[in-house]
Amino acid sequence: MDTLKKNRFIREFENKVEDTIKKYHLFTKKDKVLVACSGGKDSTAVLHILKKRGYIVQAITIDALIGNYTQKNLENLKQFCKENGVKLHIISFRDAFGKSLCYIRQTLASKGTKLRSCTICGILRRYLINKAAKRLNADYLVTGHNLDDEAQSVMMNLLRNQLEVGSRLGPKTGSKRLTSSGIFVQRVKPLYYTTEKDVIIYSKIMKFPVNYSPCPCRTSSYRNKVRMLLDRLEKSDPKIKLNIVRSFSTIIPELRKKHGNGVQAFCKKCREPSKGDLCNTCNILGKIAG
Repeated sequence: MDTLKKNRFIREFENKVEDTIKKYHLFTKKDKVLVACSGGKDSTAVLHILKKRGYIVQAITIDALIGNYTQKNLENLKQFCKENGVKLHIISFRDAFGKSLCYIRQTLASKGTKLRSCTICGILRRYLINKAAKRLNADYLVTGHNLDDEAQSVMMNLLRNQLEVGSRLGPKTGSKRLTSSGIFVQRVKPLYYTTEKDVIIYSKIMKFPVNYSPCPCRTSSYRNKVRMLLDRLEKSDPKIKLNIVRSFSTIIPELRKKHGNGVQAFCKKCREPSKGDLCNTCNILGKIAG
């Protein structure tokens, strides 16, 4: 790709992100925005664009202590934030829970609770990020979810007969009651209409210090199976992921009317958002201690 094509791609990619922010009123340049970063291409790309476009932005990362994988990602993220003048907040599973992800999964399995690493990691990460976002007085929490991620989520819910979970999808999520009460920091997805392929191209053009290898815990996940399915279908239908997201977006308002937009209560133990008396994190921690 020559210089002219690179510059045009960069401009079009960044404009697509900006257009998504404005179209869905995700946030403004007066808001304090916290970007949840993994050290990977997606979160690094959106962090870079928001900083470049003049948004008030900080970064937060959760270290699940998955060996060299998360160690290298953390080093890359530290380098990027230092070079770009972005304040980075780091929280590790060991500091928060006293244990690494692998130890937590193995302990749960030994006590009869078999959960995939991705499931445990997702639950604990969301818990820590929401608590930190409130502590840091963030107005919005940005995630690096792209078009591919959203299409995968839609299909996973459909295949599992969990259509009601789709009420939590979309470029802007979170119950208005919970966000307005300060229990939940609203999550937004500026990369909602950018493909994973384009994110990779953008990241490589910009020469971001990121690791393009997938998480070693991802191989057995259900999402990975859906990802491979959609990637195969995309070869004969290049717009299949976009069509899935666009079609599903038309019914999200009805799903929210019927099922709400995310959880509608809070945990009696830690006071974090929860669907029941205890949140998933407190359930996990209780099983480990018990």
